[in-house]
Amino acid sequence: MNLLNKKLEKKVIVFDLDGTLAESKQSLDDEMSELLLLLMRSHVVAIASGGSFSQYQKQFLPFLKSESSLDNLILLPTSGASMYRYVDNNWLISYEEKLSIEDFEKINIALIKALKVTGLEPIEKFGDIIEYRGTQVTFSGLGQDAPLSKKEFWDVDQSKRKKIVDSVSSELSDFEIRIGGTTSIDINKKGVDKAYGVQRLSEILNIPISDMLYVGDALYEGGNDASVIKSGIECHAVKDVAETKEFIRSLI
Repeated sequence: MNLLNKKLEKKVIVFDLDGTLAESKQSLDDEMSELLLLLMRSHVVAIASGGSFSQYQKQFLPFLKSESSLDNLILLPTSGASMYRYVDNNWLISYEEKLSIEDFEKINIALIKALKVTGLEPIEKFGDIIEYRGTQVTFSGLGQDAPLSKKEFWDVDQSKRKKIVDSVSSELSDFEIRIGGTTSIDINKKGVDKAYGVQRLSEILNIPISDMLYVGDALYEGGNDASVIKSGIECHAVKDVAETKEFIRSLI
């Protein structure tokens, strides 16, 4: 059996969002919407992102052109720390691994301290630098609302964020800390990441991970998709949104 036929047999396709289905925090385009809706006719489609559910409501859901296939769509916001399913025209939470307010305060203090120690306090900010997303705390180097044109050049080699992670790692050793997206650092409960999301997805759907496929643009070491590999899911790397479209076409 060739590789393509093997992938066609998968029952669940899990996609990263930013850089895979759409540019960072940019709207899903019409062509991608059409392709995903076609794919949902034959597969369960799950979307895993570091963003909160509200980010899906801004960037993703309004741009799906039909609700006819949404029963086959599952959302895994905040790096798999929560799951949403579409039931009776409503998005319902299947699970969520919340961080407490005390957790947020501890993380917030550690990040502010790290910015001072590393000298990386932002001179120019676009919205909140540190955001509490309920199930995740996210640091964004230029702020949550920074334009893509600035985000792309802020930390190309991840060296700035690595300094911040190194600075907080001992103080926040009881949390999961990952570099994500173009300017962000995502912090969740210990053991909660995209691999955790895939495992919970498998349990809830009662579908083995061997029948699932993950598609992302950052599966390389240190990339924000790399954590999913330890779940044992088969992975398909893409370099950008255009390549994802070509891959979906091969599946439908």
